[in-house]
Amino acid sequence: MKQYVIDQLRETDYEQILEFLGKKAERVVLGDIFWMILPEEMLSEVQKEHEACRPFYFAVHLTRSHVEFEFLIRSQQIMRCSCVGYADRKQRDYIIDFADGMLNELKIKI
Repeated sequence: MKQYVIDQLRETDYEQILEFLGKKAERVVLGDIFWMILPEEMLSEVQKEHEACRPFYFAVHLTRSHVEFEFLIRSQQIMRCSCVGYADRKQRDYIIDFADGMLNELKIKI
C-alpha cells in the first residue's frame, strides 16, 4: 500500500489527532480508521464522470505511535471500478498537505 506515514507520535499527539479527525472525517466502525472525503475539485476526470460511485475518499489509520494517510482513492459505493485507484499527483499533494496542515494546526512537532 502506498501511503504517507507520520511516526513517533506521543500519547498527547494521538489524543489531539483523534479529536481532529473526529471533527474532519468520518470514523469507520473498525478501530481508529477514518474516511476523509476528497473535495470535488480534487477528483480526476474519470471520478468526476462516475457520479454513482461518489463520494471518493482516502483512508486515515491512527495508532498510538503513528498515523497513516493512504494514497488509494476509494469509492464509498463500489469496490472495483476504473475510478478507484492510487492518487494522481494533485490528489497525492492534497493528502500530504492535509496531513502536514493537521500537524501545523495542532502544533505537533515531529
